[in-house]
Amino acid sequence: MKRICTSFQEAVADINDGATLMVGGFGLCGIPENLILSLVDKGVKDLTVISNNCGIDDWGLGLLLKNKQIKKMIGSYVGENKEFERQVLTGELEVELTPQGTLAEKIRAGGAGIPAFYTPAGVGTPIADGKETKHFNGREYLLEEALTADFSIVRAWKGDKMGNLVYHKTARNFNPMIAAAGRVTIAEVENLYEIGELDANFIHTPSIYVQRVIQGEQEKRIERLTVSK
Repeated sequence: MKRICTSFQEAVADINDGATLMVGGFGLCGIPENLILSLVDKGVKDLTVISNNCGIDDWGLGLLLKNKQIKKMIGSYVGENKEFERQVLTGELEVELTPQGTLAEKIRAGGAGIPAFYTPAGVGTPIADGKETKHFNGREYLLEEALTADFSIVRAWKGDKMGNLVYHKTARNFNPMIAAAGRVTIAEVENLYEIGELDANFIHTPSIYVQRVIQGEQEKRIERLTVSK
């Protein structure tokens, strides 16, 4: 049995200053929004955050950024977050930008126990500065090290009390690999089921990777709404 938390504050209680935190989601899709809000309320600071992007100015990881709770951001996309841009330009935030596919593989490799891998992405660019390269079949590749985190927070559509998780459509994005790469993984689920109620053939994240589960409702804000005329 996994630890079923009764509050989001309980779920993040031991995420302390200076922790390395992986956060699932892509833009605002599939982000563990209630867990993020709890970290804002907790006031934890000096975080190193690993996520595809840093939310928007008034939602998601952008809230932690606005409160200056993030010391370093490792991601692949800056987006339209004006506060992110401001903090980078003023030197308040350390940023490590990584090609999106490389970031995904660094996280996946970390969860699989693979310490490093070679990729052609970034060869001949500033990303390659100080990194080892090697030729395979006449092509140059860059050595990239895997990523892990002290804590991973993810969001799932369905979860059971063992910690098995199912994601909904594109909200799956980075969540499965991030769930595997955290030493402690906390899952925010929309729907909580008893053990055995979820079809084992359709589990996306097995319970072995999940230490805590918390159920909650999400606002599911839309970053950019496009409608037909």
